[in-house]
This record gives sequence, structure tokens and C-alpha cells, in this order.
Amino acid sequence: MFKMNKKIKGSKNLNVPNKGEQSQTCLGSAERKEQSPQGNVPNKRAQSQVYLNYAEHEEHLHKENVPNLRFPEFSEEWETSILLDVCEINPKTPSLDEEFVYIDLESVEKGTILHENFISRDDAPSRAQRVLKFNDILFQCVRPYQKNNLLFAGDTRTLQYVASTGYAQIRTDKQNPAFLYQLLNTQKFVDQVMLRCTGTSYPAINVNDLSKIPICYPLQIEEQNKIAKLLSLLDDRIATQIKIIEDLKKLKSAITHSHFNFALSKFQSHIIGRCITQVSNRNKDGRVTQVLSVSNKSGFINQSEQFEDREIASEDTTNYKIVRTNDFAYNPARINVGSVARLHTFSSGIVSPMYVCFHTKPILSAEYFEHFFYTTHFKHEMYKRLEGSVRLCLTYESLCNIKIALPAIEEQETFVQQISAIVSKIDNEEKILIMYQAQKQYLLAQMFI
Repeated sequence: MFKMNKKIKGSKNLNVPNKGEQSQTCLGSAERKEQSPQGNVPNKRAQSQVYLNYAEHEEHLHKENVPNLRFPEFSEEWETSILLDVCEINPKTPSLDEEFVYIDLESVEKGTILHENFISRDDAPSRAQRVLKFNDILFQCVRPYQKNNLLFAGDTRTLQYVASTGYAQIRTDKQNPAFLYQLLNTQKFVDQVMLRCTGTSYPAINVNDLSKIPICYPLQIEEQNKIAKLLSLLDDRIATQIKIIEDLKKLKSAITHSHFNFALSKFQSHIIGRCITQVSNRNKDGRVTQVLSVSNKSGFINQSEQFEDREIASEDTTNYKIVRTNDFAYNPARINVGSVARLHTFSSGIVSPMYVCFHTKPILSAEYFEHFFYTTHFKHEMYKRLEGSVRLCLTYESLCNIKIALPAIEEQETFVQQISAIVSKIDNEEKILIMYQAQKQYLLAQMFI
């Protein structure tokens, strides 16, 4: 399907014969071999063709402007020019309709429109100016490292789509738009963009600088078409994989909410304080060195992962709290954003003294209680008990006053097994997604210059 082109460093300085010289040498060699008596030797024409093919292969290896990986039927060098030479950037657009779909910088993620905002012309922000056509490319000019770009494929026959000026609108009839879109998503191109950005918190590039960035592309539109089709198919598969994961998460959430709502109507409720015990074992001798934090996305993680750019833990950790398998910890000031977790990825560790730590009593399964934190019932009861003005906090005493309906421990474990099967399926599907995404990044790196 592909062929690899091995680039030789410093090949410009090598004394490499051109195609004609190589072919002539090979032909001479073939003639000499035919004259020598060597038994079953191919005829002159067959030998000549072998050497000619070899000469063409050697010449191809010494070409500079070719990608590392390409379809075997293409061998010509790629063209180099600036972006503006192959497209129109921010073309003149018609006036806005009375109503239209507005695409702002929050509307697009990794090539997908997350939501369509229907607004009227009178209510539209001043940045709503880029009227889109089919196959227009939106390139994110603010924080371009996020690569939240879009190849627009909407139907504009009955509905107008308008993008924010935070995007560069790129239109081309000279190249395959899908090919150009993939090229603009390569890390090499984005790195060039970032070198020209201004600002720190919100780095941005202006259109003039963007238009002058050099790019390489094949002159043969057939090669562009094949590259675009391959990568577009992979994008479609990635989108399908994301949808599979989203649907599984919705299924997990629906089963969880259904179970706990049913439990409220069928089983006796207890205040949480009767089902848990607070723990506050300190690291007095300093033996435990694994410092952990609680993330609202990943649960317990190494503190070094939570704060990659700095060391947060105190040099003296003797006052830190020790947590062990199935212990819970939460940050009272961040539980409202989901910073509560059960320890199951580490056997033990220590957390900052600001964390509230506890474990469940035998009447309550730790895994069962973990799912309770994701229910609307818990969130509703939690918000009623938050205290503070600047930072809203949930104290341990307030947590203990929330009620939970408790089925028998056997029913709790049955529910946990059902949810665990879905969680395991989600984990497997996410691993597959990571592999597809890695494959896409590899192809972008190898199929473009």
C-alpha cells in the first residue's frame, strides 16, 4: 500500500550520477554479463529492465522534497510554496441573513461541530463575519496548538453558517480541500504557526503571518486525493469510536440513576454518617512517600501529575494523612466539581491535610458508594449543604447528614458487577481510540513534509 523513502543526510553533497548516467552504466553492465558464459542467465532486455528499475529507485532515494511514506504509484518531488499561493484566506463574504448558525471558538473540537448556535443578525456578536461555503476550512488562530480546526461540510442551501473572526477562513479551488485541511493539522505546520504567535495565555497568529508559512504538497491532484481519502476514513473511524464511548457512558449513567432512584422508593434510607467512618492517620514517621491528589477526572493520581510544572508537597509530610485501598478522600472546596474518589489504583499513599478521608462500614460497599457520588440525588443534596462565600465547601458533618437508600449488601454487589462490566468495556474502547489516534498522528507525520 505504501512505500518508505529513506532520506540520506547530506545527499546533496554526494556524487550521485543522474538517471541517464545510471541507466547507461546499467545497460553496459548488462551487455557485459550477457557476453560471459554463465549458464541460465536472463536475456539482455530483462537484465536491462532490472537495472533501469534499480536506477530509478536510487534516483528516488536521493530526492529531497518527498515524504517518508507515500503511495507507491507516485514518485515526483513535492512543490514548495507559501500557504497564500494555494488558497484564498478570509475571502470576501456576502451579507448576513436574518438568522444563521454561528460557529464560535467553543463550537468546534478536533474537526467536529459540537453544537450549533442559532442566532439572529441583530443579536449576533461583532465577530460573526465569516460566511461559510462547502469545503471551507476554519483554522483556529487563537491557541492554535489545540488543533480545533474544521473542514466545513454543512448544507448551506437553506441555512447560512457564519464563523467567528477567531478563525481564518481558508478556501481553495487549486488543491483538494480535504488534503489541505489534513496538512494544516500536522504538527510540523502547527509548530510553524506557534513560532509566529504573539501572547502567552492566549497565543494567536494574525492572517498575514499565517499566509506566509511555507508548505509542501504534491502537484498531482490524484496523490492529494488518495492521501485525503485515507486520512478522512481514519477520521471517520475515530469519530465512530468516540460515539461508541459516549454511548457506553450514557448507558452507565442511565443505569446508575435508575438504580439509585429505584432504591430511594424501595429501601430504607440512612444518613451517610451511619455508614462511614472518618480516618485521619498521620504519616508521623514519614515512611509513606507516595504523595497523591484527587482529580475530578481521574480520581487518585500522583501529585506530580496534577501539578506537572511544580512541586506542591511540603518537605515535611509527617502531618499528611495516610490513605489505603478503598479509602475515600475529597477536597471540601472542590467536591462540587467532582473531586472525590476511592483509592484503588494504589495500595497506599498520603494526601494533604486539607483532604477529608473516610472509609465505609460493612453495611455499605465501597464500590457501591463510589457510584452514589455521580447521582443527581447526591448532587442536589450536596449543593443544599455547601457553605462559604468565596469558596463553597462541604464539611464532613454536612456530608454525613445526606441520606442514602441501602439495599442488602448482596444487591449492592450485583449492581457493582453490572456497572463494572460497562466500565471495563469503556476502558477497552478508550484504548482502541488511543491506538487509532496514534495511528493518525503517525500518518500525519510521515505522509507530509
